[in-house]
Amino acid sequence: MAVLRPAGDFDRSYKQDMAILRRNWQWLVLLAALIVAFTAPLWGTAYIITTANRIAITVIALQGLNVLTGYTGQISLGQAAFMLVGGYISALLVTHLGFSMFVALPVAALGTGVVGLIFGLPSLRVKGFYLAMATLAAQFIIPWLTRHTFTGYLGGSSGRISVPVPQIGDFAFNNPTRFLYISLVVLIITTVLTVNVTRTRLGRAFVAIRDNDLAAELLGVNLFRYKLRAFFIAALLAGVAGALRAHSQRGIGTEFGYGLAESIIFLGMLVIGGLGNNLGPFLGAAAVILLEDLASLVGLGLADIFPGQAPSLLTSFRPIFFGLALMLFLIFEPRGLAHRWQLFKAAWRLRPFSR
Repeated sequence: MAVLRPAGDFDRSYKQDMAILRRNWQWLVLLAALIVAFTAPLWGTAYIITTANRIAITVIALQGLNVLTGYTGQISLGQAAFMLVGGYISALLVTHLGFSMFVALPVAALGTGVVGLIFGLPSLRVKGFYLAMATLAAQFIIPWLTRHTFTGYLGGSSGRISVPVPQIGDFAFNNPTRFLYISLVVLIITTVLTVNVTRTRLGRAFVAIRDNDLAAELLGVNLFRYKLRAFFIAALLAGVAGALRAHSQRGIGTEFGYGLAESIIFLGMLVIGGLGNNLGPFLGAAAVILLEDLASLVGLGLADIFPGQAPSLLTSFRPIFFGLALMLFLIFEPRGLAHRWQLFKAAWRLRPFSR
């Protein structure tokens, strides 16, 4: 005799209602994804490993920016500069004080968070375009300081210093294949932290500030305190990403890509992935990085056809592809890939009555 079960999700406790993974198959999919990720060094090509490292580190930086911009509504154009701070702090601790990279990483994150608090102070008085201009100051001040102050430690006019290879005992993470394990573990930790932050009272306060800061203040939300917390979290995660990038590239400096263009690309990645959605940083980082690689291949192919224009063709297609993709998403899918994924899941659940 068939046992009739009720359709839909019926939660019998608050814990069930708050669960992110609600079905056994979802746990299996997560486990399979982790197995694929952690076994990638065994079967992946050099391109796959390098790209996976880039995506993982970029996602961590975007998770911080998503908390600040996506959930709190505070525009920042200084995320790349905060990554530079994290990279320098970790590099100096490892090089001059003999810290292990795994000890220097959280210290660099906290130090970068404090720097983020300083540049977040104007958020009480200004917002929108004016706040973007205030955070833009970090993008000019921090690289200038790395080139013109403490030249014996920060590299002087070049602003570049070398970073030792991280080790655990005799095991050295001296190539992208080995470093991928570090990137994945840190990414899992930051993902768990950011997902849970957005589900707490702190995250609800962030959303209230984003939607209507005046109404949030009338409801008892301390705007200055919570805005500073958002800046701290964003800078902290940027510091983690910057430290990881410094150790993976075995060097830190302004020429490694920490300029204003990188901060703008981060915002574009969030728009493409989906602002205010925990899946947005993953989809945005993967989409833009793969799109940039595709643009490089197109430029390389055209350079072979038109060798006289090779220098311009090799460098021009990446900004063209990124700008075109950003424009199309702003017009046709302003809520990003994450929103499109949610619509797809909703239609799948309602099949065959999805229309």
